[in-house]
Amino acid sequence: MTCSEPASALPPPEVRPWAVDDVPALDPDPFLDEVLREEPVTRITLPYGSGDAWLVTRYEDVRFVTSDPRFSREQVVGCGVTSMAPHPVASQTAGLQYTDPPRHSRLRRVVARAFTARSMDRLRPLAERTAHRLLDAMEETGPPGDLMEHLHTPLPIAVDCYFLGADEDDWRSWAGNSEALLSKADEEERNRAAREVTRGRVVDLLDRRRAEPRDDLAGVLAQATAAGEISDDEAVSLAMAIYVSGGHAVRNNSGSMMYALLTHPEHAERLRREPHLLPRAVEELFRYVPHRNGVGIPRIATEDVEIGGHIIRKGDAVYNAYVAANRDPGVFPDPDVLDFDRDGPGHLAFGHGPHFCLAALMARMEAEVMIGTVLGRFPGLRLAVPAEEVEFQRQGLIRGPRSLPVVW
Repeated sequence: MTCSEPASALPPPEVRPWAVDDVPALDPDPFLDEVLREEPVTRITLPYGSGDAWLVTRYEDVRFVTSDPRFSREQVVGCGVTSMAPHPVASQTAGLQYTDPPRHSRLRRVVARAFTARSMDRLRPLAERTAHRLLDAMEETGPPGDLMEHLHTPLPIAVDCYFLGADEDDWRSWAGNSEALLSKADEEERNRAAREVTRGRVVDLLDRRRAEPRDDLAGVLAQATAAGEISDDEAVSLAMAIYVSGGHAVRNNSGSMMYALLTHPEHAERLRREPHLLPRAVEELFRYVPHRNGVGIPRIATEDVEIGGHIIRKGDAVYNAYVAANRDPGVFPDPDVLDFDRDGPGHLAFGHGPHFCLAALMARMEAEVMIGTVLGRFPGLRLAVPAEEVEFQRQGLIRGPRSLPVVW
């Protein structure tokens, strides 16, 4: 890669409109499949915003853009970039998502103190205990049961709330807000109400930790504000981002993973026979499951950069398609096959570079707990309806089942 224009620079590709329509179940997005095959560095327009943007889909190109400092998240703020949603999902002023080093490094360094192997070891017994309680209730009700209602929705919220610093059984009062905050639909009043309720609870937690320090996320953030490392607004924004993305994303991703196993019963049975394979299987499921619709937050080129023979000009917006990169046949042979024995590079479901997901350890732990608990308790588990009748989210930024009816 070079920031100077090569003699053989390709002409700019035609701009492709991308409506980002709902895609059935776990099917790959046909638009991304097409551009990955035919024009892996292309230009697009999305339903909102203005102008056009570049889109990169190949594994190595995505890794390059997400790790090269010449592509800025911070410069997106205030730009009318073509986009997936009418309003930014995350705060553009006080969080990690729209920052570059050195500010990004400062904020990330604080939050990383809470995301340690030790804290995950502390959370796992709680997650396992909660999973069993939730499945007890489903079992008592009797089949058919909805795994999204009884497990995949409440457990990530419970774990997230406990990680933040809420009491173990207080998660029910938090439930319901993360769904609205990651909606693609323009429901301004609903989103505003959900954001204010969540913000109020986060502020209350931070106030409590200033008075009663503990080794949880709210305690870490409260200590950092007291030391002058971050502002109060930054602490609230960081906590909200982790709560919303953690609860909502894990709910949908884990539900999609379970759907994948229920539609690949031989894989589920193998995990019952070989439970030690679960961590490896979870990694392959993260690669295989299309975890989001469309694309996330773009970056702005701060100087001319060459990618795949094309010149990305200074000021151009660039989107990365992680879900396409996870199906790049040049990196993952037979990418549409779910293969627990797959070797090679790691997936990009958690991103790459400075903005790599801080909560990856927690998401992996929760997926292992949910899958392992369900498969261990219900050896005869199967879908209660034909696979094509399982209802998935519509008009959301994160893909996943709305319901997952099962019998056992």
